[in-house]
Amino acid sequence: MAAVMIGVDPHKGSHTAVAIDGTEEPLGELRVRASAWQAERLVAWAASWPERTWAVEGAGGLGHLLAQQLVAAGERVLDVQPKLGARVRLLATGASNKNDPNDARSVAIAALRSPARREVKADDHAAVLKVWSTRHRDLGRARNQVACRLHAVLCELVPGGISKEITAAQGTRVLESVHPSQAVQIARCELAAEFLADLRHLDAQLRDTRKKLTVAVRASGTTVTDVFGVGPVIAGTVIGDTGNVARFGSRDRFAAYNGTAPVEVSSGNRKIYRLSLRGNRRINHAIHMAAVTQIRHHHSDGRAYYDRKIAEGKTHKEALRCLKRRISDAIYARLQDDARRAAGAPEAAGPGGQPGNDSDSSATGSHPENRLFGQATPEPGATLRTATPRRRTIPPKPTSEKTRQNP
Repeated sequence: MAAVMIGVDPHKGSHTAVAIDGTEEPLGELRVRASAWQAERLVAWAASWPERTWAVEGAGGLGHLLAQQLVAAGERVLDVQPKLGARVRLLATGASNKNDPNDARSVAIAALRSPARREVKADDHAAVLKVWSTRHRDLGRARNQVACRLHAVLCELVPGGISKEITAAQGTRVLESVHPSQAVQIARCELAAEFLADLRHLDAQLRDTRKKLTVAVRASGTTVTDVFGVGPVIAGTVIGDTGNVARFGSRDRFAAYNGTAPVEVSSGNRKIYRLSLRGNRRINHAIHMAAVTQIRHHHSDGRAYYDRKIAEGKTHKEALRCLKRRISDAIYARLQDDARRAAGAPEAAGPGGQPGNDSDSSATGSHPENRLFGQATPEPGATLRTATPRRRTIPPKPTSEKTRQNP
């Protein structure tokens, strides 16, 4: 345990640091402007505590640059989630006013006491993938916005507009078929022409970004793209947001991080698992797209797995969730293999003797008592149902004392 923990509350214009000892007593406080010398000033201020550790709130977000500067200076830096510092401030006794020094002290206490922390490492190739995958996602959203506005304008020029997904070529053909005669129609045609120009520009940027992302994924040497349905865009999103896979102790924890593992909402003798809306939604969406791709291709193993779940009586959404969990486990196995290969360690043989063959879902292959996050969906009974009615998750209220004693 570090003798001194220094919590940092980062902001755009300034950073506030508070140092505490093992008894959570404050030792010092410093506020520096966000500038090129911010890290140097902080390190010089903390020089009187040789055994020190820095705890930066949101080291993957607003405090990313400062955390990387401290790491480059040879300091040990921990990443503290903002919610941990908020919990410390909420449960604190005495004065707990919301200000930067109190926030920094809460971050230091959270890093000192909570096991949910991770050490910040210098940016590697995963940061490059995150940059281009984020760029690709932002361009996709901008293109959808422009396409929707072009749809709206064309609907005012042509009855019905374009019923399917619009492209620049389709929009050009529709616009050429319009012969405006009034001032308002001319203005709408000019607006549609500007939207078409924006759409072509965004399409060109998307193609260029996809090429850069493909080159970056290939340069990383990852095997995640070996999973059916996982291309450069999905691989870049998963690797970029996951970072160091070693921070996940098992595939169950990785599934909980990406939201493919259900959450338990049990009470008493009732064991209930519900769909998780937690976790990293970007990775969850990437896994969802991979699952949809597998279902669309009838020759894929994912489609065969999906058909087996449907034959067992599961609904489409339940079978899709099972497949997403299976893909999550397969991606986790690939990420582990990549990490071992990068470290120079031999690959671990999975089930069946194949390296990293860990694609079977723990939701269907482990005992319920040893399962950390529960099964993906409730298993069907011995007989298959002819229909798929909605399941009751809450048993009916007992009507007698006998049924209450023997449910």
